[in-house]
Amino acid sequence: MLEILRGIDTKLLLAINGAHSPTLDFIMFWISDRLIWIPFYCWLLFSLYRIYLKDTLWILPAIGIMVTVSDQFSVLIKNNVARLRPCHEPTISNIIHLVKNYCGGQYGFFSSHASNSISLAVFVIMMLPKTKTAIRYQLIAFVIMIGYSRVYLGAHYPGDVISGWIFGAFFGWMTATLLKKKISPIINK
Repeated sequence: MLEILRGIDTKLLLAINGAHSPTLDFIMFWISDRLIWIPFYCWLLFSLYRIYLKDTLWILPAIGIMVTVSDQFSVLIKNNVARLRPCHEPTISNIIHLVKNYCGGQYGFFSSHASNSISLAVFVIMMLPKTKTAIRYQLIAFVIMIGYSRVYLGAHYPGDVISGWIFGAFFGWMTATLLKKKISPIINK
């Protein structure tokens, strides 16, 4: 069963990574850059500030701790599982399309980008009032774009991204659940 899943994971990776073009190379490399998202993060923080006002002082450290722990936990798992990134896997590395020779570290299970992005998305979605549907859709698009870009770039198998999403979603949910007990504005409106 595990070999079947690995085969599917590799086929999906090769299909996504193999559908490359100069335009997509530029876009996907750009999407995977963490710094490019700073204006988006500032906008999310501003949106939360408008709802929580002074209680945003609780939200900002919670996000910082959540993302740091999510990131470092994924590094810990990567180093212990030691699953090679596709671009380092000897059986397929010669057919992986790399953009700007970017590959990342030696190991890829599970994706820190995927885990961190979805932990932030789930956290913010849970902290927003139910009426803020546009931001929810934007966060979902943000998570999907980052996950797809990681596979497109050959830095992760789809399974690495999905596993990162599972862990990150749990961590975002847990952080929001704990923080909601501390602050309680108009979350359910």
